[in-house]
Amino acid sequence: MNRYRIKAFGITKDFLGGKEAEVEIKGDTVAALRSELMERYPGLQGLRSLYIAVNNDYAEEGRVLGAGDEIALIPPVSGG
Repeated sequence: MNRYRIKAFGITKDFLGGKEAEVEIKGDTVAALRSELMERYPGLQGLRSLYIAVNNDYAEEGRVLGAGDEIALIPPVSGG
């Protein structure tokens, strides 16, 4: 199992219950993390898009996560 600290922004803070959460997953990719997050926090499934950033860069699903990576959830942004 791999443990990661996730930073939440915007509406994702409501779903995770705060600015940060720690999750433990079986895999080590962004796809595995996304899958675990969707299962653990079903409210995230209602978002029309959800980007995952790793070390300040938007991450592809196949990206392998490292122990010290900074991971952030970026929800859809609206503005005017």
